[in-house]
Amino acid sequence: MWYAAFIRFVRRKIILGLILTISLCYCIFSYIGKSDYINNDDVVPIKRTQPFIWRTLQQHNTTNDIDGTCRNSVQGKALIVDDRGYVCPRTEILTSGCCNVESQMAYQYSCDTCNSNQCCAIYEYCISCCLHPDKKDILELILKKATEENNVLFASVTDHFELCLAKCRTNSQSVQHENSYKDPKAKHCFGELAPGTNIIEEV
Repeated sequence: MWYAAFIRFVRRKIILGLILTISLCYCIFSYIGKSDYINNDDVVPIKRTQPFIWRTLQQHNTTNDIDGTCRNSVQGKALIVDDRGYVCPRTEILTSGCCNVESQMAYQYSCDTCNSNQCCAIYEYCISCCLHPDKKDILELILKKATEENNVLFASVTDHFELCLAKCRTNSQSVQHENSYKDPKAKHCFGELAPGTNIIEEV
């Protein structure tokens, strides 16, 4: 009788040991395969799938407010900027999504609240200033740098307006210690320099 109990006990230990050994082997092989993947130096470059579209000053100015439609920044409580570079009060937006250019409160390519290092206090003015065709050279450098750094956000933008929307949002360059702005008065930037860079260099 004790012999049968002993055999049952040994069988249970063998089965448990077998299960434990198989689980351990699975974990080891899984970890080795994962570490090979993590340590792989082959970084897959992020490539643009669509050609980037730059609009000229003439193209911005020939858009018809009545017949055409505009994309705009949408989120502003007081101000809106459309994809032609016009910034205006929200009350001056037409049903087409465009700023009413006949309004005395609509300004194209306004750099109001922006400083010399392309940082602005107000998001909509940052986009409006960024959309000026003269800023193309600065933005091309940013796109080139983003491609070299495999920046997914800038690889996904398809035109000048989308680039300015993304670039003018506050990002890691705008903050310090993860909880405060480097320059609270000009935190929306479209240039290469981080906010407050000019101030630091001059001191």
